[in-house]
Amino acid sequence: MSRQYSQSRQQPPLAEWKPRTSLGLLVSTGKIKSMDEVYENGMRIQESEIVRHLLPDIKSEVIHVGIVQKQTDAGEMTRFNALVAVGNEAGWFGIGKGKASQMRIAIDKATNAAYLNVIPVKLGCGSWECRCAQFHSIPFKVRGRGGSVTIELIPGPRGLGLVAGENIKNLLKLAGLKDIWTKSFGSTSTMSSTSKAIFSALRSTYVAG
Repeated sequence: MSRQYSQSRQQPPLAEWKPRTSLGLLVSTGKIKSMDEVYENGMRIQESEIVRHLLPDIKSEVIHVGIVQKQTDAGEMTRFNALVAVGNEAGWFGIGKGKASQMRIAIDKATNAAYLNVIPVKLGCGSWECRCAQFHSIPFKVRGRGGSVTIELIPGPRGLGLVAGENIKNLLKLAGLKDIWTKSFGSTSTMSSTSKAIFSALRSTYVAG
């Protein structure tokens, strides 16, 4: 059994944060002031608070919750699998998974994992119909794969909008894309594979650039 969601939410204010890593200490003391610095220096993020501190406008969206029931000697055991995407709608995006016996805990675990998996997305205008040099699309065509699903993202002109199914559109919006063509191959209703394909494609914008 599974459930699909499309609910984006702003993150609650950070409680008092006590850094547990050297990177966390650098961020909390203001010695590192942006996510760009973190990635340019190849630093590994091990605390979700780092991302929330440097990207205070980041949002999360629960895009899928699955229920797994298993028969044991003690009876039937139910667990929840959650898939969450995060993004600041301006060039940063991540996805994460979480499992727990309670739905809320599974979602919290998935959200935390998504923070730790945040990647930069290169925005631009690679459409031959536009060439406006603004950051509303991507600079070139990219392709990503997750399981049996392949997603192709093609730069679009300003005003086009996000030409994609609703689930894919929500993920692209979180990354900061406003105008884009998409091509999909495989069963895109499988959100686990689809989100991996989107993540792979968006990561290619930074690696290839």
